[in-house]
Amino acid sequence: MSKPIGHFTSYTLNDGSLLESLQEEYGSTFELMTKREKLFLISAVAAQLCDQAPGRCRDEIYVVGHQINSSLSLADREGLVEALTNQVRWGRSLSDTEVLPME
Repeated sequence: MSKPIGHFTSYTLNDGSLLESLQEEYGSTFELMTKREKLFLISAVAAQLCDQAPGRCRDEIYVVGHQINSSLSLADREGLVEALTNQVRWGRSLSDTEVLPME
């Protein structure tokens, strides 16, 4: 079962924020958006967060992205988005100084 926006964000009732506006317009679990619209927003937010993150991606990660999109089932790709999102927010990541040198 989906959880409301406030479970994942700093949104609180009547705070006048963009999050409140999104909830009013699209529902507390974005149920008034299509799947495509939700995926677009995930992509847009992730691209901007990636651009702001320090460092660069290793070349192999681009290959892994292609392998994921060409080899995994829809359910596994959706699950991987969920797993990666959880790890971005709560997991441990290499620091820029720990990353292997670029090839």
